[in-house]
Amino acid sequence: MSDVNAKIETVVKSNDVVLFMKGTPLFPQCGFSSRAIAILEHLGVAFESFDVLQDPEVRQGIKDYSDWPTIPQLYVKGEFVGGSDIMMEMYEAGELGELMAEKKVAPAEA
Repeated sequence: MSDVNAKIETVVKSNDVVLFMKGTPLFPQCGFSSRAIAILEHLGVAFESFDVLQDPEVRQGIKDYSDWPTIPQLYVKGEFVGGSDIMMEMYEAGELGELMAEKKVAPAEA
């Protein structure tokens, strides 16, 4: 396993919910990342984020790791869920909330 894959694996496995995104939750650097953050915040779940703009190796490596070409990317309990379009579809259908409940994801701290 390459160093970048090991780094990604550590981030994915050490957090119940992690969003690899452009920017930060307070300052998303693209509309898709902004939409992904809004969905997670509306669901009220605790999550971590990783700013791929701060680490070019991870920015490319996450695409190889998931075999998914775009960012943001959401992982829940170590499993790749999808990008912002999939998140939106799942959210609108109630499936993303169900997944969070099923996986027993902790609520965000107030």
